[in-house]
Amino acid sequence: MRIALVSATPFEVQPLIDHLQEHWTQEAPGYWRKDHLHFRQLITGPGIPGTIYGLTRLQYAWPVDLVINAGIAGAFDHTVPLGTTYQVVSERFADLGVEERDGSFTDLFAMDLLDKDSPPFSAGQLINTQARRFDFLPKAHGLTVNRVSGHPTSIAQLREHYQGDLESMEGAGIFYVCLQEGIPFLAIRSVSNHVEPRQRDKWNLPLAIDRLNQTLLEIIMEIKQIGDR
Repeated sequence: MRIALVSATPFEVQPLIDHLQEHWTQEAPGYWRKDHLHFRQLITGPGIPGTIYGLTRLQYAWPVDLVINAGIAGAFDHTVPLGTTYQVVSERFADLGVEERDGSFTDLFAMDLLDKDSPPFSAGQLINTQARRFDFLPKAHGLTVNRVSGHPTSIAQLREHYQGDLESMEGAGIFYVCLQEGIPFLAIRSVSNHVEPRQRDKWNLPLAIDRLNQTLLEIIMEIKQIGDR
């Protein structure tokens, strides 16, 4: 089984990579093997363009059986404890559209430039139809942006326009490629901060990364156990 671990940065998944280095056989840089599992790391860089390009290129060079997207995210609900880890089951390109003269936002679906139900979209969303195969974490709906929200006006706009739980810069890119190419996938995000006027000193990256990688290790071990049966 070929598994691709896709993240924007190496530090988000470094604890899992350290585990693979110690317990798996490294076949090449970023490529490990153990029994029937072949595991490749893909670092796309932050943002949608690199995510779509990197994953598409990997799929044609090294076709995968499962994509695991892993990373940190901001939570819109300020009552969510930092470090909470979710399975993201749907995504949206949350800033793909136009800014109107009054400062409001209109997306491409509302402009009739894109059919909200044209594949891979469903009612304007990208939905992981196979999410129930991995039913082990609380579920979340993601919003993917090119610019991380840090001002009250833009945050209020997102809240008004979409019902989303988490904000990231890559999630919808993963959903888009995997749905278009028919690749089974799993999206895991751990909350490092709340979506609020930007206060970087309130973020807790170490906690979010620790919780994220604990979950990733559990997933990998479960996949291996299933294959061993």
